[in-house]
Amino acid sequence: MKIKAIAVIIFLGMGLTSCDYQVNNSIKQPDHRKGDVYVYGVHPDSAAVQSKKKYTAKPELEQRTNAIREKMFGNNKKTNAGA
Repeated sequence: MKIKAIAVIIFLGMGLTSCDYQVNNSIKQPDHRKGDVYVYGVHPDSAAVQSKKKYTAKPELEQRTNAIREKMFGNNKKTNAGA
């Protein structure tokens, strides 16, 4: 009977100590880019400047992508519908 009680206490203690597992897994570091419009945007809800960059479309890359998709997934209309 005592062994069961000790086992319950040990498992309870282990369970309670594991609750703060992710709290000790973080490193506090200063953010050197805090307030940088290029990284964070002008407002917390706005897009960053770096994500607004547009690239010119290259049709040969689209053909290559479709060829890779065909090779990987075959000619499955359901898979290619979202692309």
